[in-house]
Amino acid sequence: MTQSGPIRRMRSAGITLGLTALVAASLTGCSNDGDTADYAAICVDPQTQQRTDDDQCKDDREYHGSGAGFFWFYMATRGGFLVPPVGGRYNTGDGSYTTSNLRNTSGGTATIQRGGLSTKGGNIGTIARGGFGKASKGSSGG
Repeated sequence: MTQSGPIRRMRSAGITLGLTALVAASLTGCSNDGDTADYAAICVDPQTQQRTDDDQCKDDREYHGSGAGFFWFYMATRGGFLVPPVGGRYNTGDGSYTTSNLRNTSGGTATIQRGGLSTKGGNIGTIARGGFGKASKGSSGG
């Protein structure tokens, strides 16, 4: 046997080990904790303080205290907040109309799920993204 035989096998094992580590690192983003967005949004009418059907919020516009229409209201998914049913009143102290101040637990940009919450209301902590592409990154403006 020549010298190149064992060296080749060692390189092959090193590449396999490196690829395994790379795949493992990429899968850590798919853990259960990562499946829940940091904030979930409900569509609301700020004038009446009632939740409306998600179809009424057609874009990511933010409410700044004036104007009519329907806007997304962002609530933290951690903290035991309750989502009101469609037609129910929401508590403005439980969230925000803007994404500019939303941060994740590490202080970075928060993930946001717009809509898709139970129309009957309930505990927001049980809401999950439901798969790839269901949550979007927060932004500083709309």
